[in-house]
Amino acid sequence: MNAAERRTKITHLLSGATGPVSATVLAAQCGVSRQIIVGDIALLRAGGLSVLATPRGYVLESPAAPTYVECRVVCRHDDSRLRDELYTVVDRGGALIDVTVEHPIYGQICAPLHIFSRFDADAFCEKLLTPGARPLCELTGGIHLHTLRAPDRATLDRVTAGLHEQGFLLDADK
Repeated sequence: MNAAERRTKITHLLSGATGPVSATVLAAQCGVSRQIIVGDIALLRAGGLSVLATPRGYVLESPAAPTYVECRVVCRHDDSRLRDELYTVVDRGGALIDVTVEHPIYGQICAPLHIFSRFDADAFCEKLLTPGARPLCELTGGIHLHTLRAPDRATLDRVTAGLHEQGFLLDADK
């Protein structure tokens, strides 16, 4: 298959997926290297396709009207509490969409997370065990922002209350 056919196949595979699809899986499906897929994804994005890269693979952003509520929270913790923070959100029915830190040179650095379950949280934490892999919040003494998502306001309130109870939310009064 030529490059245009391959990108069409990638788009089709992502649109039919029920979750993230890794570059390795896409490469196997298309009979090319992972690096070719990374380049194809960049070209698809440049062409206007909304492809998000998550820790578990690529997903298409849905253009449909959202059936959820979101908010941003400022959190602080050390590495030892990272998994606890993720579990606090997902165990209360929420999701962590991204993480943002303020870097002194680069300004805001935002990375997609798309953590919707303990399985996703554990997969993310496993990737942090890779030599040289560090969480972004390490750059800022543990301070970071998250976009949280929930199906309704009551669930989102339950999530933020849990983060507050566990001491993860940065208190503006301190």
